[in-house]
This record gives sequence, structure tokens and C-alpha cells, in this order.
Amino acid sequence: MKRAVSISLGSSKRNKAIEVELLGEMVSIERIGTDGDMEKAARMYQELDGKVDAFGVGGADLGLLVDTKWYPLHSVQKMVRFVQATPLVDGTGLKNTLENMLAPFIDSHLGDYVKQPDRTVFITAGLDRWGMTSSFVNAGYDCLFGDAMFGLGWNLPIRTVKTLKLLGAILLPIVTRLPFEWIYPTGEKQEKRVPKWEKYYQWATVVAGDCHYIKHHMPERLENTIIATNTTTPEDIEIFRQAGVRYVVTSTPVLQGRSFGTNMMEAALIAVSGKGRVLTHQEYREMLAQLNFEPQLQDLSA
Repeated sequence: MKRAVSISLGSSKRNKAIEVELLGEMVSIERIGTDGDMEKAARMYQELDGKVDAFGVGGADLGLLVDTKWYPLHSVQKMVRFVQATPLVDGTGLKNTLENMLAPFIDSHLGDYVKQPDRTVFITAGLDRWGMTSSFVNAGYDCLFGDAMFGLGWNLPIRTVKTLKLLGAILLPIVTRLPFEWIYPTGEKQEKRVPKWEKYYQWATVVAGDCHYIKHHMPERLENTIIATNTTTPEDIEIFRQAGVRYVVTSTPVLQGRSFGTNMMEAALIAVSGKGRVLTHQEYREMLAQLNFEPQLQDLSA
């Protein structure tokens, strides 16, 4: 059996291990949280290096791919410094394939719900998820990007891709050298909810982005909103349901009650490919087509 392991800076409360069949291969998919302990994660990578078929980097990114420019996150590199043999991915490959399908999927399945003037989307961090950003921009949505709000705590909504790219070009060379926990919730911080930026949440028909970011500042009520995100647990879905969210669309498939992160699914695809290396975007697209993977829709009013 193939084995793919995601070692995450996130909460260990979200750990999950399942076995699934992909393209005729059985693969064990396991997510292990380290509660924000980067050194503990590094030692786990060291212990399992060469013993599993693929690693995912969870709760962190190795870097940010903005359009075609790569910005490495320097503080995360020490976490993976011992990995020598096992292919290592952070989900970037699927962020730019699966997440590019989100807006067309929503339009196809919920077209009456998001017709003008309701084609509005609040993307918590557009630079971090360029495939998601491109998806909504290319579909003609009125976009608002929260990168400065969620990453830096600044009340600075960004309304155009041009401005978003400019912000990235100016700030990312600096921000990528900051301690990772300064810009993204890790460990127990992922479980804390501090309502903020409510008017931007309420403005949007669709709130899109990383699930931890969305929950972290989500207001108590989000009546009839569509959430477009990546990883969800049954607990996340219940939080959204209690807030009045109408639909949840996840970019990765729901397996045994939860969707896994793009890093985990990317590692699983590498494992079943048997190639022993990171795949190209074209190889990911071909495998996704064979698997018939597409975003998943959950109606929380049902």
C-alpha cells in the first residue's frame, strides 16, 4: 500500500487517517498535527523520510506562487531541512489546478444564487491562493481581497488584481522572512475565533479562502453565504451551519466525512503515481481528469 503523510503545524485535534483507492492503487492518507511546534514537525519529517511515498506540508506553505513568481517562505524551510529522499509538497500544484475550478463550479451549480448583482466574493488571502483568485477574477466576480487584513492586521481592503500584485511585490520579500506564526494561525490559535472585518464578510455572497482564515475572523452570523474553501472537518461544517451559511464548496473531495488540504491530496497523487518525485502541473491535470475530481458542494439548509 502507498502511504502519504501530511505533517502539519495545525492542531492535533484535526488529525485523521484513512485508506482510499485512487487509480487502482490503495493509499493510506494521514494528517498529523504538531500544535504549532515547528521543531517537532521537523523531527517527524526526519523520522519518516524515505519510509513513506510522499510528504505534505500542512498548516504552512513552502512559499507563495503569485502568477508566475515564486516567493519562498524562509521561516518554514527549517521545518523541512531533514527531508532528503521523500517527495515534499505544500499543495501549490493543486491550488493552481483544483482551486481554479471553484468559480465555474459555483456558477454551474448555483448560478441562480450568484447572478448579478450578487457576484461578489471576499477572498481572505488572494496572494496565497492564486488559482482561487484567478478563478473568480476570470469569471467576472466583483472581488475584494483581505491579504492585508488577515496577514498583517491592516484595515486595507484590496479591490483589484493590479493592486494585489503591487502589494505582493512590495511586501512579500519582507513578509516571507517573518516568523510564520506572525502571519498565519498555528496550533491552538486555529481554534480561536475573533470576529473582525464583519462588513466585508457581509458584503460578499461568496467568502473564499483558507478555512482557518475564514473562521478566525468570521462574524457570528453569515446568513445565506457561500463558503468556498479547502479543508473542512465535520466540526467546521457545523460551525458554518450554526452561523447560517447556506452552501459550502470545497476544492478537494470529501473523503469519509471531511475534505483534506491540497497538500495532502497532492501528496496522495504523488504516492499513487509511483514516480517518486513532485509532479508537473500537466501530470496533476491528467490525474485529476482520470479521477474525475471536482469541487464538492454541501447544502447546509438541507
